[in-house]
Amino acid sequence: MQHHQGRLIDHVHLRVSDIEASRRFYRAVLKAVGRDFTSESPEHFACDELWVDKAEGSTSRVHLAFQAKNRESVHAFHAAALSAGGRDNGGPGERSYHPGYYAAFAFDPDGHNIEAVFHGPSERSAESVVVRRGQA
Repeated sequence: MQHHQGRLIDHVHLRVSDIEASRRFYRAVLKAVGRDFTSESPEHFACDELWVDKAEGSTSRVHLAFQAKNRESVHAFHAAALSAGGRDNGGPGERSYHPGYYAAFAFDPDGHNIEAVFHGPSERSAESVVVRRGQA
């Protein structure tokens, strides 16, 4: 069975109430799953397809799952989330979604449900995708 990842989402944009609290939370949990910000300024931060900035109005609730490289990364994510201002929404463990689904959940400072998931051992055809602008 093949499991395809990373082909559906173009980007996720979160509008948060406290940019600095969110910056601390996401820097910690992304580091736990082997990622770092790809862009940041006083008004925003981003990591690949994730873009976060301060809400001018209300925030919305989102479920966002990060890919983890192994079970240890799921544990590191959960610990980082809780120590960086997140609230527990389900500790590391197997879930019944499909065989091998190992995940942890935490609410970020605005109540977004953030997950780290390891789908089991796999081989990737590429670590990342390179997109080059073509001619129209």
